[in-house]
Parts: sequence; C-alpha cells; structure tokens
Amino acid sequence: MNDPLTSLQARLGYTFRDPALLASALTHRSFVNEHPDAPESNQRLEFLGDAVLQLVLSEELFRLYPTEREGLLTNRRKQLVEGRFTTALARELGLETCLRVAAATPELAATPSALGDAFEALVAALYLDAGAAPARETILRIYGDLPARLAGILPDDNPKGRLQEWAQPRHGNTALRYEVTQVAGEDHQRAYTVTAYLLDRPLGTGTGTSKKIAEEAAARVALALLRAGGEA
Repeated sequence: MNDPLTSLQARLGYTFRDPALLASALTHRSFVNEHPDAPESNQRLEFLGDAVLQLVLSEELFRLYPTEREGLLTNRRKQLVEGRFTTALARELGLETCLRVAAATPELAATPSALGDAFEALVAALYLDAGAAPARETILRIYGDLPARLAGILPDDNPKGRLQEWAQPRHGNTALRYEVTQVAGEDHQRAYTVTAYLLDRPLGTGTGTSKKIAEEAAARVALALLRAGGEA
C-alpha cells in the first residue's frame, strides 16, 4: 500500500525530486516541538508559498479577464487565496492524512489553520522543487476551472457579475448582453422585462421595476438554468 506522501504525489500529478521538501511542507510546528531533532516546520515555506500563490493566480486572472480593472481582479484573487478557500483545497488533496503533528494533539491535522498553512507550504515546495513553470501548471491544476471556482464563492448579490464570470472565458468579453423585451405600466410604476442573451441564445428572463433590477433577475434565472443543465 502506498504511504500518504506517495498517494499525495499521485493526486498532485507531480513527483518530488527532493522528498525532504515535501516532508517539510507537511510538518506542523507542534511536531518539531515534540521532536527537537526533526527538520524545521513548514512555517518558512508557508511564507514563500503565499507569495508564489499570489503571483500565479494574479497572472492567470490577468489572462482570463483582459478587460477587468485592478479592483475586480484583486477581489477575485482575494477570494481564491483566503484561508477558508485554501483549507478547502487542502481537504480536496487529503492533506490531513499527510500532515505531521504532535502525537499528543492529532486533531491539529484537521484544523483549518493547519491545513491552510500546509497548502501554502506545499505550493512553496512545488516551486522550489520543480521551478516556476511546472509549479504554476500544478497549482492551476489543483485549482481547476477558476471561473467555476469563483462562481461558487462570489456573493449572491452580484448575479450579473457571476454570469459574466461564467461567460467571459468561454465566449469572450462581449458575448453576453441584456435586452429589454417588454415595458408595461404607467410612467410612475413601470415594469420592465429583460432577457439575458449569450450571443443569440436566450439564457434567462426577469422582470423588475427598473432595467437594473430586471437585468439582475434575468441573470439569476440564467445562472439557475445553467446549473440545472450542468453548464455552471
């Protein structure tokens, strides 16, 4: 049977040339406190991994969203590097089965802080062992479809933004549009009906007391239909 580190490397799709780097990335400080003769913990690697992660994701978001301003790109990157998300990625990789912690506190291996730190340390170990380009490839493989990841964590109060997140990398910057298809009611009590189109394909229709509200409603309907169809 494979040991945990061998299984982890299989999941990563990358085999370390220097296994000691991988072991260090998965060594919690509590283990070193309990074993003074052990190599250093993953704290220094965590520091480097944070910077590597910021650079890799910044470059990829810059490529995926060529028309977006700095503030939006910064927010997307923040969502992808925050501890809650990196902890989720650590669990997807099964890092809790590999993390070395003190024998007296085995529960530490499953804590969010320890897992998030270990994920960043693993990123640094990949960078040091493989070099920039292979590490970037492996990191992005771990993250998978970034627009899909973002669609799952962006706030629900921005349906148009979430729909754009889904459409832009697949169909381009201008593929998504909103068209007013009906206006009803008196001037002081208008009701707008708007349809969201992807190229010539209607994605969803919504109504509201303003064009903005109707567009948001149409985007919500479109997102729900896309999810139901397995497209988003």
